[in-house]
Amino acid sequence: MAQNSPPELLLPEPPRDCPLCPRLLAFREASRALHPEWHNAPVPSFGPRSARLLIVGLAPGLKGANRTGRPFTGDYAGDLLYATLLEYGFATGLYEARPDDSLALHDALISNAVRCVPPANKPEPSEIATCRQFLLRTIDALPNLRAILALGRIAHDSVVRTFGRPLKQFSFAHAREHEMLHQAKRLALFDSYHCSRYNTNTGVLTTDMFRAVFARIRAYLDSPE
Repeated sequence: MAQNSPPELLLPEPPRDCPLCPRLLAFREASRALHPEWHNAPVPSFGPRSARLLIVGLAPGLKGANRTGRPFTGDYAGDLLYATLLEYGFATGLYEARPDDSLALHDALISNAVRCVPPANKPEPSEIATCRQFLLRTIDALPNLRAILALGRIAHDSVVRTFGRPLKQFSFAHAREHEMLHQAKRLALFDSYHCSRYNTNTGVLTTDMFRAVFARIRAYLDSPE
């Protein structure tokens, strides 16, 4: 399934049959055999290239983005994420958990540290490292980028490593903010616990905690550079 962004806004993405991670390739092919109507391929980023905010998740969910072909679409994490994006003016339309709904992103783009669905939702370190080239290409393709939101530790670590920085100097914590430099450009890195059902059901992340992170991002983007 194709994402509902105009062709001119599409970013450099891995090919549909990307062979770089054999384990992920095998898992995709097995899922494709069971569910040929699903996307079952690397999930492209969603949003405009003019975005000032890049949101980085972990990886597509098996029955979410891997099924629908759009990040965070079709599972609980997307329900919370897109409701919050709508609340803070980063999206318009109606989120209906399918890629052909009327939802459109504004000033935000969503991607993943790993573009393919991993078994048990757990990518291996080598797979995260291999897919980091696509995260870097995405970052470099956003000329107005000012802020990055990392959803979870793995996304945070991958962003920091993409910039070639030591993790011990940029440790992950919910609602933590970091200043990063990339190609002489100052970027703000915001951390949040992942908006997964597990985190919200266990109280690790509440709706108010998640909203507070987006309120801070909105204030940052609305402030002068």
